[in-house]
Amino acid sequence: MHIVLQLIFIAVAAVTIVLFVKKISQVRRNILLGRDEAINDNKPQRWKNVLLLAFGQKKMFRNPLVAVMHFIIYAGFIIINLEVLEIIIDGIFGTHRIFAKPLGNLYPWLINAFEFLAVGVFTVCVIFLIRRNILHVKRLWMKELNGWPKSDANYILITEILLMSFFLTMNAADTTLQIRNYGEYAGHSTGNFALSQFLQPLLAGMSNHALMLLERTCWWLHIVGIFVFLNYLPYSKHLHILFAFPNAYYGRLSPKGKMENMPDIQQEVLYAMQPELAPAAASPNHKKFGSKDIFDLSWKNLLDAYSCTECGRCTAACPANITGKVLSPRLIMMKTRDRAEDIGRNINQNKTFANDNKSLLHDYITTEELRACTTCQACVEECPVSINPLDIIIQLRRYLVMEESNAPQEWNAMFSNMENNFAPWKFSPDDRDRWTEAGS
Repeated sequence: MHIVLQLIFIAVAAVTIVLFVKKISQVRRNILLGRDEAINDNKPQRWKNVLLLAFGQKKMFRNPLVAVMHFIIYAGFIIINLEVLEIIIDGIFGTHRIFAKPLGNLYPWLINAFEFLAVGVFTVCVIFLIRRNILHVKRLWMKELNGWPKSDANYILITEILLMSFFLTMNAADTTLQIRNYGEYAGHSTGNFALSQFLQPLLAGMSNHALMLLERTCWWLHIVGIFVFLNYLPYSKHLHILFAFPNAYYGRLSPKGKMENMPDIQQEVLYAMQPELAPAAASPNHKKFGSKDIFDLSWKNLLDAYSCTECGRCTAACPANITGKVLSPRLIMMKTRDRAEDIGRNINQNKTFANDNKSLLHDYITTEELRACTTCQACVEECPVSINPLDIIIQLRRYLVMEESNAPQEWNAMFSNMENNFAPWKFSPDDRDRWTEAGS
């Protein structure tokens, strides 16, 4: 019987790994559909960002209470899952609590620490469910989250509650069977664990066989639940659990507010001011100005989209959104990821991208959204995992203006003045200082 269960476990684990690697490979391919961009400067500062922003969640602590609760879930996810290593070894080799004897007195101490984290994760997940579904925190209750995004968050919280429940119940049943000196449990004297022992009175009326079935059922549900969770991540906003680390490393280090100039545009301006420098014939390879679709954005922009936690802190801080404009930086990232996923499915189906007559600009993100942005950098400042929605907005807006000549009348008037008068105002350079004469 043990051999059969071992083979089943190995098969389930193998399928889990294959499916996860396949989907993550597709996500990686989707990210690399973006144009190349070299980000390899100032490595010490980048590693510091990983430690402070990804591991330490520095920006989250602007709201200490929420930050502590989020950190408990984060620590629980990272630390409690160390016990998954023992479960995997036990599952493959048919052993039971294989680390108990080698670790000796350290083993109960570790499990006790895991149990305190488990109860913390359970409690915080319940609080977060209440915040989302009963208290209706505004940024978590916007209409852009209707449907799958809202359900996705709830599914994860409920899953974590179940996983922690299985873990604690498994420990309670295990230690009860140890006390009863039953079967293979008799050889593992770990003693009662700190918190699961309070569940033992609820199990007192169960027979040894029923208790063993409960322990084994919780063991399987716990590990299979983790396997399912692992394969759910690439389809969920919770992929940020993995991608927050590389995204923090590759975050922009230039001062906020500094926009990257386009050398080709600078060259065009130079030719306008000094026509004699312009080449006799236009270059046959016109470089596209700005971005229209996923392929025009950089891979870092797409990594940003896949790293988005959908927490809405960017949108809550956006002055355009606050004043009723349609712009939501969070939705910009969600739409960018949706477009990347749609293109990925297109490639999966056709082996290569088949033109679907759609683009990120217009079909996913509207002109009205882009024009509402004030480029104030609030969204960039607020993001806890170094996402830059503004960079995508600027690139799409550049395409609108420079490729489609699509700009409001007020902008066009300003552009015309700059082209003719070298300033936003409708005064020739010769007349620009005459206002000083009126006051003399």
